[in-house]
Amino acid sequence: MKICHIITRLILGGAQENTLLTCEGLHQKGHDVTLITGPAIGPEGELLTRAKAGGYRVILLDSLRREISWKHDRRARRELREWLCQLEPDVVHTHSSKAGILGRGVADELRRTGTLPAMKIIHTIHGLAYHRYNRWWKNRLYIALEKRAARPSDAILSVADAMTAQAVLAGVGQVRQYATVRSGMETEPFVHPTPAIALEARQFRDSLKLPPEAVLVTQVSRLAELKGHDDLLQAAARLSNRTAEGKSPVIFCFVGDGHFRERIEKKIARTDHAHLFRLTGLLPPAQIPAVMHATDILAHCSYREGLARTLPQAMLAGKPVISWDVDGAREVVSQETGILLRPRDIPGLTAAIEVLADHPALRETLGLAGQSRCEKEFDHTYMVEQIEQAYLRSMR
Repeated sequence: MKICHIITRLILGGAQENTLLTCEGLHQKGHDVTLITGPAIGPEGELLTRAKAGGYRVILLDSLRREISWKHDRRARRELREWLCQLEPDVVHTHSSKAGILGRGVADELRRTGTLPAMKIIHTIHGLAYHRYNRWWKNRLYIALEKRAARPSDAILSVADAMTAQAVLAGVGQVRQYATVRSGMETEPFVHPTPAIALEARQFRDSLKLPPEAVLVTQVSRLAELKGHDDLLQAAARLSNRTAEGKSPVIFCFVGDGHFRERIEKKIARTDHAHLFRLTGLLPPAQIPAVMHATDILAHCSYREGLARTLPQAMLAGKPVISWDVDGAREVVSQETGILLRPRDIPGLTAAIEVLADHPALRETLGLAGQSRCEKEFDHTYMVEQIEQAYLRSMR
């Protein structure tokens, strides 16, 4: 098949890693793959370099931006139309909200006018643009746009059942259009770390200058709004006397970067327990398996996610996870694999960290159960097979 993927930007992020692995997997299966993307603007790092080395066609459109801009969006529509007419793909597969709205709109127009009448339109929901923390008028606008984009879609793939349920509840598409395809990843380095990864994990802990017997609690995410870093600051304040009580100290590590970094650093500096925090900045995806193996507990306090990749990544590495009960988190986090909490439950978060910090055997039990739960379902080759089957079903 001739397949064209469209995404707004290739920053370091779950949707972007998912898309690259999909392009690479389909290319390796012998399909003619093109990836159209916008510039990787922002402090979150980039994956464009990896995309260009993947062996498939990569087209960079400067007009394809994440933010709403009438000037850029009109130009992006025009350029997408020109490229799709030139490529004549069998399948257009869009990712995330902005690219999904623009890309599906153009593809629908080309199909309805008879320019590319047989082309199939597929979309993946990695996360929803509309949510409870948005202003009402933004949600109304986003839902209206998503409803329109869903109508011509031959299939809509969700990374979590929760995304499907929320979209259908909002009137975006029909149940028959949806299928859940987990966001795949390269599971082997997490499940079976090489000696090099094990060494890198030890070096990572050494680089953080941890006190002896420290329990490392890590969050891997953008340093941005609604990611819950402030919640971990509050939990740290409640756990700051553990050493005086004769218990192992809990150290918090934030992996990632973003426009909230300076704000978070200032908040930490104003506390009496700044010594409990480590900020690494951006780390390349290849280093994340070592980070997970160096970690004792993975905390993810984000308030909105499709299904955060960092949860199965930690579980694949055999680590227990603590997460707010949002969106798709409960589809992997259970009492057998970790601790799921009501958002903003700071006392519960503190207690969960303390229980896991004090009971290494429990950490191991939960971690092994999580590894067993995620090993097949989140493998990238399995994801690519499911996506390929979705394409074929749409052509019947």
